[in-house]
Amino acid sequence: MNYKIYTLGCKVNEYESEVMANLLENAGYQKSENPDVCIINTCTVTNQADSKSRKLIRSVKRKNPDAIIVAVGCLIQNRIDELESLEIDIALGNKDKSKIVNYIREYQDKQITKIYNINEMDFEDMVLNNSDLTRAYIKIQDGCDNYCTYCIIPYVRGHARCKKKDIILKEARHLINKGHKEIVLTGIHTGNYHDGNYDFADLLSDLIKLKGLKRLRISSIEITELNDKVLNVIKNSKILVNHMHIPLQSGSNEILKNMNRKYNTEYFENIISKIRNIRPNISITTDVIVGFPGETDELFNETMQTIKKIKFTKIHVFPYSKREGTAAASMENQVDGLLKKKRVKTLLSLSKELEIEYMSKYLDKEMDFIPEIYKDGYLIGHTENYLSIKAKGRDEDINRTIKVKIKNLDYPYLLSEINNLENV
Repeated sequence: MNYKIYTLGCKVNEYESEVMANLLENAGYQKSENPDVCIINTCTVTNQADSKSRKLIRSVKRKNPDAIIVAVGCLIQNRIDELESLEIDIALGNKDKSKIVNYIREYQDKQITKIYNINEMDFEDMVLNNSDLTRAYIKIQDGCDNYCTYCIIPYVRGHARCKKKDIILKEARHLINKGHKEIVLTGIHTGNYHDGNYDFADLLSDLIKLKGLKRLRISSIEITELNDKVLNVIKNSKILVNHMHIPLQSGSNEILKNMNRKYNTEYFENIISKIRNIRPNISITTDVIVGFPGETDELFNETMQTIKKIKFTKIHVFPYSKREGTAAASMENQVDGLLKKKRVKTLLSLSKELEIEYMSKYLDKEMDFIPEIYKDGYLIGHTENYLSIKAKGRDEDINRTIKVKIKNLDYPYLLSEINNLENV
């Protein structure tokens, strides 16, 4: 049988889709544009994500009328009431994606629905045998206990729970032996990782010692998890890359308090200062939500000033989305949609300015990058600090460490020339 997987949402979803693809291929299924099985891995983080997930399910069903339609993930976990109208053949929430092959084999023209109480679940182990030889993801954690007032994720992903350290280290060794140069640690609340008294810093310390690993990247980490123990590992390891993604969400203390974030701007700025003291040229990217209930022009300007002061490398901007069941949904002073769009545009413009300012520092500098794709005569990939490099090269140079000299800025790329090649 043939299959096709469609993925919406976060890096965790991408990881889980890759795992399902591995499982299907190991069972003899083949990836195809003419599938017998269509799997849609859904997202529900915003109203727009809900809409995209519904549209995609209906579109896939319309284009593949004879295929088995499987929908999994956060929308399914969150909106059980919609399953009948979506006409799904197999519906799985945020558990049992690792059993996808069994459910497909079990299907006999009668809908299969498996939605569990998400707060009564242990961590579902998934191991990825990724064929992309540049970057591999390891999901080390799932769920979240922060309950930020705007966020639906704790209700659809459940309480925080973690993969056993021995399984993570075994998975990492396997990926390195398969030729992966970079490992990315991912989860819903990645820095919350623990296995008994063994914490996130301990895991980082063990991973950076693995022979053959060139880069270790953290997909995202909360500012409150960057304690002295974690910072000490970052300070003393060249394997941990010179890039961190740390969500700010708002640069206004009043909004942060109403969001139920666990810090204020002073705390955030202090930790960023500590990071830059040990890694002066580190790239720090972030997430910001605009239009949260009660965000006045004055409070939005506070966010703008905080961002300018911190000088992030890049900002991922999201308009606040009202999610029923969250505390913020019932707050007064909801912000008008047009005003939210205006603020998104303003912040994206600032983000581009900051990104170009950071990129410009590397003109005429030499850097190493690992090409991930080859297109139209160019190698395209990233440096350790996640600068996008584009250089004339050869297809066979993919996944090799390449030293380049950066010549020009052609946003979003730094155009570069290859100096020498080290096959590692």
